Amino acid sequence: MTIGILTGGGDCPGLNAVIRAVVKKARISYDWDVIGIRNGWKGLIEGEVEPLTLYRVSGLLSLGGTILGTSRKNPFKTEEDKERVRDSLRRFGIEALIAVGGDDTLSAALKFHKQGFPIVGIPKTIDNDIVGTDFTFGFNTAVSIVTEAIDRLQTTAKSHHRIMVVEVMGRHSGWIAVIAGLAGGADLILIPEVPYDISKVCEMLQKRHEVKQFSIVVVAEGVTQIENKNAVTQSSAVDEFGNVRLGGVGQMIGTEIEKRTGIETRVTVLGHIQRGGSPTAYDRVLATRFGVAAVEALKNKEYGKMVALRSEQIITIPLEEAILKNKKVDMEFYQMAEIFFG
Repeated sequence: MTIGILTGGGDCPGLNAVIRAVVKKARISYDWDVIGIRNGWKGLIEGEVEPLTLYRVSGLLSLGGTILGTSRKNPFKTEEDKERVRDSLRRFGIEALIAVGGDDTLSAALKFHKQGFPIVGIPKTIDNDIVGTDFTFGFNTAVSIVTEAIDRLQTTAKSHHRIMVVEVMGRHSGWIAVIAGLAGGADLILIPEVPYDISKVCEMLQKRHEVKQFSIVVVAEGVTQIENKNAVTQSSAVDEFGNVRLGGVGQMIGTEIEKRTGIETRVTVLGHIQRGGSPTAYDRVLATRFGVAAVEALKNKEYGKMVALRSEQIITIPLEEAILKNKKVDMEFYQMAEIFFG
């Protein structure tokens, strides 16, 4: 049997560990051939693939990014693109496919499954916002990076008596902001699930400054104000799945805080730093477990499913369940974080 694997959407630590696990499990356990598809769905549209051997995936476990490359290409954007995908699958003899990605990649995978192609999904989003799985790989690494950044900003905030605003990833949910904020001792955390009131934010920070004279504010990129539900974007352009590019909310909030409180405020946007570098031990193991489980799912003909982590066990769930909605922050976490605000 010949199977294909692609990585779509934004990169994150652990993707190469998944690729390695898929190839090793497929080759060693079942003697299957594995074809790597370059640059996500775009590789199938343009016919760009490569054979993945045991030698090719040697040493990938700790390597960040994805050796296959990635893109945000939508294979259903045009009828021509969809047919090119089908042609490539036939031409390269790919009998089943493993799609590694977030909502957009998995939504496309579901459409191909409904058209009769054997496919299994692996959840990948640094935001940890895919329904049906407790965690996605890359999230633990991102939290570790953000926590370290908060630790470092604490020292300079104290030294200069400043307010430090830290903008982190989180389009629809604030998992990174909440968990890293808790771990780093943030004094205020703003997340998409809880619209903020800038007046109350400034009032709290002003009051705290009278005693502590410094503050750390962690802001997820997708936060909105109570009176304005639109997220801050870098431009009006959208990708092929209709997603706008978020960014700038940290600077907007920082400027408003300084204007209203008179306290010097600096902004740090961590951006793609959260995506880069080597995955943590946890993410290496989780990615490996997902890769092995995806091959097993193909072996068992569990097509149209996604592998997932539930209570430390790897299970499979329907792709429909995974893309139904975004997984929001558990409010118990946020309410716990609120204890330490101010």
